[in-house]
Amino acid sequence: MIGLLVQFLLSYILIYWAEKGNLSVLGLKPNQSRIADLLLYTCTAGCCSSVTFLLRMLYANESWMLNPALDWQLFINGAWYNIKSVLYEELIFRGVIFYLLIKKWGGTKAIFISATAFGVYHWFTYEIFNDPVKMIWIFLITFSAGVVYALEYYRTKSLYAPIGMHFGWNFVQSFIFSGGNTGPGMLIEKLPAPQVQVSYFVYYSITFLHLMLFIVVFAMIFYKKSRTQLKNSYK
Repeated sequence: MIGLLVQFLLSYILIYWAEKGNLSVLGLKPNQSRIADLLLYTCTAGCCSSVTFLLRMLYANESWMLNPALDWQLFINGAWYNIKSVLYEELIFRGVIFYLLIKKWGGTKAIFISATAFGVYHWFTYEIFNDPVKMIWIFLITFSAGVVYALEYYRTKSLYAPIGMHFGWNFVQSFIFSGGNTGPGMLIEKLPAPQVQVSYFVYYSITFLHLMLFIVVFAMIFYKKSRTQLKNSYK
């Protein structure tokens, strides 16, 4: 919690030093539209994120069960951990620095820089410097997600939408299906895990389909919202 407060303080100092501004550039003041985006994007990203586990159950015969140790305290701790980690990353990669990059170089360059930094950052979080192939895959996945997050901040001028997408994705991956570094979450895999051979098509579908759905679904949402905003501007 102290780390987040320090981030907000540094963000305020930076925006004040750069243009005598304040943290309103992050669009954190709640309103009906932003709250609706937060809820919609959290649920949508969570559904996309869960597709990989559904395919693993269907084709790799994985079985999952409710964690016997699950209680409200574990749920709250898991949710809070993910909220903190998402806010930490959003303030770094889609925060004041990103806003200033947009002002200086425009949206396209700023989004590319933000997404690239987001991808490289995950090499450190996953500690995969000894595996070049995995480094490439992780970079492509997180770079793509970073583009989507950054694009929606650029479109809405608010962190609510990227926070919702980021949290929905991470919460499913790390807590619902216990893939994080905090131990078992809501569901745990039944062991021993079965050894199943699948086709390359199935393997790559399990690996990438959820990310592709994430990009396509949110591209459709962004397009529809942009069309609606454009139509309303002519009324």
